[in-house]
Amino acid sequence: MSQFRQSPFTKEWVLLAPERAVRPRSTHAAPARTPSEHFVPSCPFCPGNESLTPPERLRVTAPGGEGWLLRVVPNRYPALTEEGPLERQHRAGRRSLAGVGFHEVLIETPDHALTSALLPEAHVAAILRAYRDRFARLSEDPRIAHVTLFKNHGREAGTSLAHPHSQVIAAPVISSWLRTRLYEARRHWDESGTCVFCEVMREELTAGERIVETSEHFVASAPFASAAPFQVHIYPRRHTASFGDISEPELDGLAKMLRSVLRRLYFGLGNPDFNYVIETAPAEEARVRYYHWHVRLIPRITEVAGFELGSGIAINTVAPEDAAEFLRNVDVESMGPRSIT
Repeated sequence: MSQFRQSPFTKEWVLLAPERAVRPRSTHAAPARTPSEHFVPSCPFCPGNESLTPPERLRVTAPGGEGWLLRVVPNRYPALTEEGPLERQHRAGRRSLAGVGFHEVLIETPDHALTSALLPEAHVAAILRAYRDRFARLSEDPRIAHVTLFKNHGREAGTSLAHPHSQVIAAPVISSWLRTRLYEARRHWDESGTCVFCEVMREELTAGERIVETSEHFVASAPFASAAPFQVHIYPRRHTASFGDISEPELDGLAKMLRSVLRRLYFGLGNPDFNYVIETAPAEEARVRYYHWHVRLIPRITEVAGFELGSGIAINTVAPEDAAEFLRNVDVESMGPRSIT
């Protein structure tokens, strides 16, 4: 039977309608889709083609000292312009702001064929360290209000280049989308004196039915009001509002868990397209007690249609309890790459 559920973080409603789709145990039959070529001559992110990208901002040398492990470069087609003052205009009720900021690309690996799930744990940790580095540096610019760290994997997730990469956008505004989440978190704190994320994490650990994985520093779970099938949130156990404050042990722990969750999706669901975002408080609110940074990961295995667009209510065809059980049972250690030799 269908059921409406409300997110404790946003107060948005989600409609669970599992009868509209096959059960999750049937969705993993598709083979993993991984590019067969490890080097593509025309790809600007492949090694040897460094001249095809803008000058790099960060380079991590590969083990052994030959070549690079990852690179950070400005986006050749940026959404924002790095130079210029932060000019505001307000005329007849119409507000505008100069589109200044930063748009960078983190090239995650020299190997064109390696998706995140197949990278070694230490390599994933290097990617997270690069996120932390760029987050800290870009947050120092007085024009920047918020830094977004995200990855698009696959066409349905919005990627235009197959070579594994992430993006960083540092903008001069805080979106209403994020402000709503900050507002609800603060309202919960004012009413109860507790962080809603910490409270939900404790409740999920007690219930257990939506837990995907746990570790010393992190908890991965399917949200009670998941807006999409197999959506997973990864929460740090230590209350911290800003990703920029992640410690070295936590960073290593996040690398292990993020890689594990991605492998559960890769092997369990046949390498689906996905997005993940590191949701963090703006730099100006890095020390608040009411917000809690986390990773939000959404596989793109369904489409948004008329009801969602017209009502603002997402339809999820896989109950989060079923999704969590399915993902828990994926063997991520014994399985190796199925399309890389």
